[in-house]
Amino acid sequence: MAYFVGTDEAGYGPNLGPLVIAATLWQVPESRKTCDLYELLDGVVTRQPAGLRMAGVVPIADSKRLYQSGAGLGSLESGLFPTLAAIGVSFTRWQEIWPRLAPGCEGDIRSIPWYRQFDLALPVDADAGQLPCRAESFQQGIAQHGIQLLDVRARVVVADQFNRLVDRWGGKGALLSSGTMELVSELVTPLRTGSILVHCDKHGGRNHYLPLLQHHFPEHLVEVCAEGRAESRYRTGPPSRRVEFRFVAKGETFLPAALASMTAKYLRELAMKAFNHFWQQHVPGLKPTAGYPVDARRFLADIEAARGALQVPLERIWRKC
Repeated sequence: MAYFVGTDEAGYGPNLGPLVIAATLWQVPESRKTCDLYELLDGVVTRQPAGLRMAGVVPIADSKRLYQSGAGLGSLESGLFPTLAAIGVSFTRWQEIWPRLAPGCEGDIRSIPWYRQFDLALPVDADAGQLPCRAESFQQGIAQHGIQLLDVRARVVVADQFNRLVDRWGGKGALLSSGTMELVSELVTPLRTGSILVHCDKHGGRNHYLPLLQHHFPEHLVEVCAEGRAESRYRTGPPSRRVEFRFVAKGETFLPAALASMTAKYLRELAMKAFNHFWQQHVPGLKPTAGYPVDARRFLADIEAARGALQVPLERIWRKC
């Protein structure tokens, strides 16, 4: 058997809200290890939001294609909930999603007032009546080709933790790269045999990842296959378990990375719902924020009096970069 791992993030640029890194793990027959899952699953999976009008078709695409601010979470939920059903993961409440998709991060979630005090029924916007049909179609479609979705996992880096890690790693680019490789390591370390393809979107446009990979996978020498603007490729591991890493511009064109993109974006948007709700309870008429730099400064000014009264440290809210 062979394995695909796809990774992506949401919240790399904002000053408010968490950075979320996600990864998905798939098993495919050895004969399918060079296949394009979009081509193989044509008719079951679509990259188009318009696919929501087609019963039994599951949207899986770059989150930027499926989600627009203010348009709701229905497109993301219509892809995520059916695919997660394939690994036995389901949830009906906001509080349930974190320990199931981001194990190890729930302590950080519970320690922060705007997360600890919040809850919400899920799905938020998707037609719940259509999700079982989509889930059945997806599971039958991948099974027909001997494909299994094995895991979907995320890491949620809240603001004060983000600031500490920026200091530790010397910048948010290094933080993202390190966090991504730690997540990949968690997924691939238990795999004993078989080829593994790890496909990542490029981190901040960097072309060189050898020191990063050698640091996180020190057991074997990492071989540089190619380094360039479009793609950087590396190989490592013993003959029985070769691992290929690809860092690709617009990496979400790889289906496992697209599902990671959707997972990260969905978790980030759920976190921002809690964040905005908390501060709107303390500042009547407060306009919500997505957390990006210009509007984040407006939001911070608007909540300043309430933040002081609640004695919330700035570093618990504001990310350094």
